[in-house]
Amino acid sequence: MGATIQAIEYVFPKNKVTNKDLALQFPDYDFKKFDDKVGVSCRYYADEDETGLDLAVQACEKLFQRIDSTTIDYILYCTQNPDYILPTTACLLQDRLGLPTTVGALDVNLGCSGYTYVLSLAKGLINSGQAKNILVVTAETYSKILNEKDCSNRAIFGDAATATLVSYTEEENFGNFLFGTDGSGVEKLFVKNGGSKYKLESNPELKMYGSSNFYTDNDLYMNGPEIFHFTGEVVPGFVEKLLEANQVEKDYIDQYIFHQANAFMLNFLRKRLKIEEERFFIDLRDGGNTVSSTIPIALKKYSQDITEKETLLLVGFGVGLSWSGGLVTINNKL
Repeated sequence: MGATIQAIEYVFPKNKVTNKDLALQFPDYDFKKFDDKVGVSCRYYADEDETGLDLAVQACEKLFQRIDSTTIDYILYCTQNPDYILPTTACLLQDRLGLPTTVGALDVNLGCSGYTYVLSLAKGLINSGQAKNILVVTAETYSKILNEKDCSNRAIFGDAATATLVSYTEEENFGNFLFGTDGSGVEKLFVKNGGSKYKLESNPELKMYGSSNFYTDNDLYMNGPEIFHFTGEVVPGFVEKLLEANQVEKDYIDQYIFHQANAFMLNFLRKRLKIEEERFFIDLRDGGNTVSSTIPIALKKYSQDITEKETLLLVGFGVGLSWSGGLVTINNKL
């Protein structure tokens, strides 16, 4: 008994925002340097009346063109931009997709580490005999929580949704997963207002951070240097522990696919881990940092050139602070 990734699809919203577009609003920012260093040329923003659930439905319907939706018996929906405080968005997705009322449906409120978390949950549900075909969905619309005057975050983040089918198989294609949490770093990447503790403000104070970036407590705030420091301190050692947990050496892994935060950070991690460029996936030029959706998008892209069975190490890290990862084996285009 085991689990395998059968197929992945993803969608971006229609509104494409290029670096040239942002340069018109932020003429003092060097977007040529940003393009080269951070590795993002464009990102996509949802319409004002378009939600993460709308994108999720599109991604799932795209997936259903290739797989039989009637076999799905569980939904794992990962998002930090739910349509409502309650109910869980996974319930809304079940109804929108017309799936039977016998399916399980669960939201996971995680960001950059979310995909690897939900893959591990899917593995557990399958290996315990509770489900056989799990629809793993990620959907983020960070554009809705970015301040219009926040150049740095608007340049990095984009919106997207993905749909992955994880299914029962006779041969186990998932290895061991590990996790990490440091809630003391919550204020390094968060939205202060809008939950039960602090209500949204009608006239919030505009604050500045970094080099002329602005936000309010209603918006997303990210302390970039601190997040970079956290990543550099945690991820290399975590990767070593993942390899040990799966009883494999570094060279055994055919491809390392990390959360696509930005190219500069990924290259820093690659060099720290002494991994060759050809075995370390970096591709966020079209779409940017789509939070929980970056790994499945990267996995989908990478799989298009697979001609034989390959072993991949997936690692997510970020908001929480949270990190997770695991080993998966694939042998087909996803």
